[in-house]
Amino acid sequence: MAGNHCSFSASSGEHPMAVSGYGKRHVPGQRPRRKDDFAELKPRAAAVAAYIDRLPEGADISIKALAARLPYGQQAVGTALRQMSAAGHLRRVRERPPGCGQWVTRTYFSRVPRSDVWWAGFFAEAESAEPGAVREAAGMAAPEEETAPAGTVPAGAAPEPDGAQERPERSRAYGTLARLGEADPRMGLSAADCEELAPLVAQWFARGAGERQVVEALTAGLPGEGVHSPRAVAAWRLEHKIPPPPPVRSRTLRLVECTVCGVPGRPEALPGGLCRECRGGGRRDGSGGAQDDAQAVDVRRKADAVRAAMARGRRRGSPDDPRDSRAGALRGTTLGR
Repeated sequence: MAGNHCSFSASSGEHPMAVSGYGKRHVPGQRPRRKDDFAELKPRAAAVAAYIDRLPEGADISIKALAARLPYGQQAVGTALRQMSAAGHLRRVRERPPGCGQWVTRTYFSRVPRSDVWWAGFFAEAESAEPGAVREAAGMAAPEEETAPAGTVPAGAAPEPDGAQERPERSRAYGTLARLGEADPRMGLSAADCEELAPLVAQWFARGAGERQVVEALTAGLPGEGVHSPRAVAAWRLEHKIPPPPPVRSRTLRLVECTVCGVPGRPEALPGGLCRECRGGGRRDGSGGAQDDAQAVDVRRKADAVRAAMARGRRRGSPDDPRDSRAGALRGTTLGR
């Protein structure tokens, strides 16, 4: 393990893989392991984080599974996970994959601590139907492409036909048809032919086809004796060989939940991956926290007071009923749960 972290074995053969939930998922952009990984965490939390870091994708990292493999109880593991979540190393998410009727809980883990803004952008982009890498920029928006002023022509480019600037997709389609004769002289088209057939090529582009695919479809398998009407051949092939529309992309539904107690909510409502109660120390599951620690100290203090009162009673002489000394010690004192 890195640094002073405790060394625990984390081979895939020793740690169970998640079946119904809590499976580990890596986030993109992981850096190589370093000695100072998890240095911002307390020693026990750093040891648990280093153990999780070496687990394979899909490993069960629920509190019970981790406690069964580590020399810590469920209470200590829950506290470690809470600290890791607050530091930005992990988030728990409920997911319903496409075609699946039930929700599963997965834990996304990052070796690098991430901010709440980063996590919110990661889940927003993961839910989007548009592909793309997660960006660490606060705005998460893709950089805008530089565009030339309207009406200008790039250096070395031929002027486009009238109206092409108003319809960029048509301009691309027109250019593909105009260069068709370079791929095969038998399919050379006139300017009027390109203008007429450009809308058909634009439909190919709308379905995900590229220029090379269009050119190959229009030039492959031509008769050896020549082509009598390139325009007619191109029109027939563009209409009858057009690829099917791309399938509708199913989206995985995601709902972020509190790392410790599992209360669901939007990312902005769970800073640090924790609900308000878990951030304030109140624990629903008894996994530790400031409030639980205070209650434990209060109980121990009152128990000490009872034992001291009983010892004083023995020094004075045993009362008729041993419970009298305890009753006297407890007057005005209420034991916590």
